[in-house]
Amino acid sequence: MIPSKFDEIRPYNDDEVRGAIDSLLADRQFNLVLKSGLPFLPAAMRRGLLRLILTGVDSTLGVQVRIMKSIVRLVLWRSGSKATIGGRPQMLPTTGRYTYISNHRDIVLDSAILDVLIHDAGHPTTCEIAIGDNLLIYPWIRTLVRLNKTFTVRRALSPRELFKSSQLMSEYIHYAVNEKRENIWIAQREGRAKDSNDRTQESVLKMLAMGAPEEAKRPADRLRDLNIVPLTISYEYDPCDYLKAMEFQLKRDNPTWKKSRKDDLDNMKTGILGHKGRIYYETGPCINEWIDELADLSSAEFYTAVAQRMDREIHRGYRLYPGNYIADDILTGKRQHTDHYTAADEKRFAAYLQGQLAKIDIPNKDEAYLRERILTMYANPLRNKLAAE
Repeated sequence: MIPSKFDEIRPYNDDEVRGAIDSLLADRQFNLVLKSGLPFLPAAMRRGLLRLILTGVDSTLGVQVRIMKSIVRLVLWRSGSKATIGGRPQMLPTTGRYTYISNHRDIVLDSAILDVLIHDAGHPTTCEIAIGDNLLIYPWIRTLVRLNKTFTVRRALSPRELFKSSQLMSEYIHYAVNEKRENIWIAQREGRAKDSNDRTQESVLKMLAMGAPEEAKRPADRLRDLNIVPLTISYEYDPCDYLKAMEFQLKRDNPTWKKSRKDDLDNMKTGILGHKGRIYYETGPCINEWIDELADLSSAEFYTAVAQRMDREIHRGYRLYPGNYIADDILTGKRQHTDHYTAADEKRFAAYLQGQLAKIDIPNKDEAYLRERILTMYANPLRNKLAAE
């Protein structure tokens, strides 16, 4: 029995799944979303089709396998994208369970694609996924993501509330890994690194340590309980790159500017539907293999050292594409990576860059600045990988 203290943040229990599905199918806004996806079918037929597909589904894993895997595959196919996974096979869950900490590119697809890759590899379960409550804009979104094995990260709290929320979430993650026998996916930092300069926040590691069993006294033992695996996600193209560049200028011109709910929805929609090209996931070694090397450090030094080591593992795992090399050569004004791309690659990337810039429509559009911001997003993975190696 899952402790009731987790009720506000946990995914649905399996015995709640059928009721949640019925609630979703009755939701007016959800049915409007269905209509946009299947406009050629009458409303009753759309609901009936989905109800038929979900017949017999009585678990969150069942929802993922029956519905979400097909949706992710369809999204990748429609956007001309392909995803693969590599790294250490033993870091995929067979008998053990892992907490994957990764860089963060896409709000929705980073974890969704990981679930598909893990399950396609023949393993018995997927991941429970951390998601910020700022994205749960409508009741139907909250219902849908809880059906998809997500747990909620609460944002915009006072310091005292944040501490209590972090403690509870950490306890839940330890419970999910060790009692529920679930994998966990969580980003290495709050939100996406808009410039793709991926760095692990020490605060994320400290949060994960908070909920360890009382007998785990040292920070190293508290993290060891979660079997943390650094995970690298590499996208050939980031369909949200122009939105991220636009945010950079809006914040530069008005430091008080903040994203709206519509902005979050635009980012989710663009990330899901936009062209991503080749996508690659690389699992690094579980930190339990090396964490004892740092166990004698002071607490402050320990979390800094773990974050830095994880960053090196994540940076080593990048798969680089022609655009990464071209972007760095453009920014430096040198042609030092020309053995990694062709003239055709250059022409294709230049056309892509211009097309993304053309999508930006804001007052006082600073095209030179926006161009530099997008190029930096593609150059940083190369720069970090070279530094890590």
